[in-house]
Amino acid sequence: MDFKEVRYFLQVARAGSFNKAARELNIAQPALSRQVRKLETSLGVDLFVRHGRGVRLTSAGSLLFEGAESIHHLVKRTTERIRAGGENLAGHVTFGVPPAAGLLIAPAAVESFRKEWPHVTLHVREGISSSLQEWLLDRRIDVGVMHNPPPVEGFEIRPVLAEQMVLIAPRKRGIGPPFPATTKSVRLRDIVDLPLIMPGAPHSNRRLLDQAAVQHGVSLRVTLEADSVVLTKAMVKRGLGYTVLTMAAVQDDVARGELYAYPIMRPPLTNSLSIVVLRDTKSSRFVGPLTRHLEKIMRDLVVEGTWQGAVIRR
Repeated sequence: MDFKEVRYFLQVARAGSFNKAARELNIAQPALSRQVRKLETSLGVDLFVRHGRGVRLTSAGSLLFEGAESIHHLVKRTTERIRAGGENLAGHVTFGVPPAAGLLIAPAAVESFRKEWPHVTLHVREGISSSLQEWLLDRRIDVGVMHNPPPVEGFEIRPVLAEQMVLIAPRKRGIGPPFPATTKSVRLRDIVDLPLIMPGAPHSNRRLLDQAAVQHGVSLRVTLEADSVVLTKAMVKRGLGYTVLTMAAVQDDVARGELYAYPIMRPPLTNSLSIVVLRDTKSSRFVGPLTRHLEKIMRDLVVEGTWQGAVIRR
């Protein structure tokens, strides 16, 4: 495969249209079509399905897109590493964050990092911890902030925070709160009969809750699975069930009076949040500085009280 053909293929896939991709690449649309057709001919497959509004990837195209994006990203980072020897220290680094914690971490980390490295391009990706783990192994991200990362060979894991897990209940609609408003904490056995809305495996929250249930000999009623924190909270607010999340995920909702949160204290249910990199990573000279900024931001958020329900790991 010719790298230029692959680059043109990626642009068309991202744009969803040959015309739009040609404008973005500043080349003629027929020339772009010829390059992509050459790639399809060399592979012996169709990469796109053409339709009236543009194009969509075939199954073969989706497979190529996933691999080609990683290759393109690696080439881009390598080029920027070479250029980073110049006076401006330009470059590129990518980090991934989980949805709820990412809202607290990412904006402050980007602001802090840019002050020190103004010429470095940052790419932030959001995903659940299992996705972040996969992206890190595939080198689609350089640094991942993950909940309860498994001890994967090659991972360098630095635990930073421990978060209190809380039972989340609606205030006004449907099933209502399961305990008096004066309740300060609950036991794991207190929630066994509640209809729970939880993410499916291998989501870290589900894995944590399932392991605790097995260890303490209880069975939980998961009546609905939803992987999105935002969707889960919306369904709890409608009275469709309860859920278990970190306090960081709901602290604003609780402050607005939209949800109740009951810390699960017996046994204490805590969620570890760690910064993870590949031990042998050579992807970017800025991985170390970015990691330091992320850790400092996370610790500062706890110390100043912005990150509710979290304590710093010693």
